[in-house]
Amino acid sequence: MVNQEKADIGFTHEDFAALLDQYDYHFNPGDVVAGTVFSLEPRGALIDIGAKTAAYIPIQEMSINRIDNPEEVLQSNETREFYILTDENEEGQLTLSIRRIEYMRAWERVRQLQTEDATVRSAVFATNRGGALVRIEGLRGFIPGSHISTRKPKEDLVGEDLPLKFLEVDEDRNRLVLSHRRALVERKMNRLEVGEVVIGTVRGLKPYGAFIDIGGVSGLLHISEISHDHIDTPHSVFNVNDEVKVMIIDLDAERGRISLSTKQLEPEPGDMVKNPEIVYEKAEEMAARYREKMLQPPASAETPVEVEVEVSAEDPVEEEEEPILAAD
Repeated sequence: MVNQEKADIGFTHEDFAALLDQYDYHFNPGDVVAGTVFSLEPRGALIDIGAKTAAYIPIQEMSINRIDNPEEVLQSNETREFYILTDENEEGQLTLSIRRIEYMRAWERVRQLQTEDATVRSAVFATNRGGALVRIEGLRGFIPGSHISTRKPKEDLVGEDLPLKFLEVDEDRNRLVLSHRRALVERKMNRLEVGEVVIGTVRGLKPYGAFIDIGGVSGLLHISEISHDHIDTPHSVFNVNDEVKVMIIDLDAERGRISLSTKQLEPEPGDMVKNPEIVYEKAEEMAARYREKMLQPPASAETPVEVEVEVSAEDPVEEEEEPILAAD
């Protein structure tokens, strides 16, 4: 009788396996799960995430940065989050990633920084014909050559820490593009005011105007703002390296543009052509009149001249290469 009761409540291996399957967790690629490190290997680690078979994380998926040893990131018995990278292989083992979690969070962070129009700093780790490479939150960013504001050769920038603004943040296309020029212009602009007279140096002459260096950034003195008199070419008034007094007539931090004028400083129309010294002598007085006029309601609004700032005007702008992708 007793033996019969034992037979009735018997539990076979098949029954046990079926019960395990019934309560087994289902893991899918893209899930983020908690796991515990229980074995570190030279090129990876085994992780217990509650599956029937231990999951595996290869060393290249342990960090968004390059590492040489799993112990740089993981410790035995450590519990943390893992991203399920691939489905089970033929042995029932899942492949995990920490790098993918860091990657997603890095993009989220740089999008937030771009929204805040934040200035970030990063050291240049490499250069190429098109520009320079930096790392932001572990992502690889590209600075186009036309947005590097220094007279140093690009190759000499390796290791140099630069302030940067975001130009493009596109996770779908894996593009992170930054500007050193915009960061410098913004910093300088914060100390400048429209109607202010500044002393600068002519760094470049073009048919459409003169580029004036005003303490590390350049504004454009458009040909229409040199004098009330007609001027055929800026070369007839200025030479490269001339020291000049100019007045700021527009600041556009978002576009990185500084517009300058000597025309508004002329005591008499044509003085910049006939007698520039009198213009520089009376510059502050004429600027004060200009500021007073600005405070009065405008009778008619003139369309401002759209001009582009060149921080390093004497250096030719190189054709930009396709930005380097943010992920290695």
